[in-house]
Amino acid sequence: MSTPVDVTVLATRLIDAYDGVTSLPPITASLPAFDVAAAYDVLAEIERRRIGAGWRPVGRKIGFTNRTIWPRYGVYQPMAARIWSHTVHCADEGCATLSLAPFVRPRIEPEVVFKLAAPPPATGDPLAILAAVEWIAPGFEIVQSHFPDWKFAAADCTAAFGLHGALVVGTPLRLDAANRAALAARLPEFQLTLRRGDAVVDRGVGANVLDSPALALAHLVRSLAALPQFPPLAPGEVITTGTVTDAWPAAPGETWRSDYGSLGIEGLVLTFT
Repeated sequence: MSTPVDVTVLATRLIDAYDGVTSLPPITASLPAFDVAAAYDVLAEIERRRIGAGWRPVGRKIGFTNRTIWPRYGVYQPMAARIWSHTVHCADEGCATLSLAPFVRPRIEPEVVFKLAAPPPATGDPLAILAAVEWIAPGFEIVQSHFPDWKFAAADCTAAFGLHGALVVGTPLRLDAANRAALAARLPEFQLTLRRGDAVVDRGVGANVLDSPALALAHLVRSLAALPQFPPLAPGEVITTGTVTDAWPAAPGETWRSDYGSLGIEGLVLTFT
């Protein structure tokens, strides 16, 4: 007989780990029946408490959209979570500095970020999806694992804030009728280069992200429709669509750079303290 899931107890445990910058065993280690559906119930309770405490949601993150890294982490599906006014940072002219002190086992992910002008449709037409987008920008998401050695199941990391730590957003490119079609075509094929200092660490292609960051946004719309405990996407939300490369360990003193190739947006420079 499986042990019942106590949503309030698990939410408290995860909040304490986040606020205390500490580790805890994966939930599935003691509750093998803990699944993604239960994890979203825990995440909804966490977000309810955070909003009650004054946290202001400003958008969503989609995690594990890069299918090339699924076998490495043993997670074979995307996940979604809120991002917050105090976890989102705007880079000044494409450069930013961020302290890693609040995070446990932080890693850096280069991503494509959208700001919504309207609720996006759940469609496979990238141009129709981008019609709901106000701007596109480069982003670095800092993800973290409260679980030792980055070992977890999909349910664990879904409940644990979707692994979100922070999001640094670079210079936006506003979308209009003149550039929207070209961007829809470039999103699957652009080449991203990630550097630590001057050394190339990784490269990725836009199609890694559920075939296109635009299609990752559509996936988020469909996912939220099946999760009534979370509100649908709304105008003004900032959406980061998942890492184009692998997630890489980050340390104080390092400077990371991203280059988005033919996509037509400027890269980011981020230094950690």
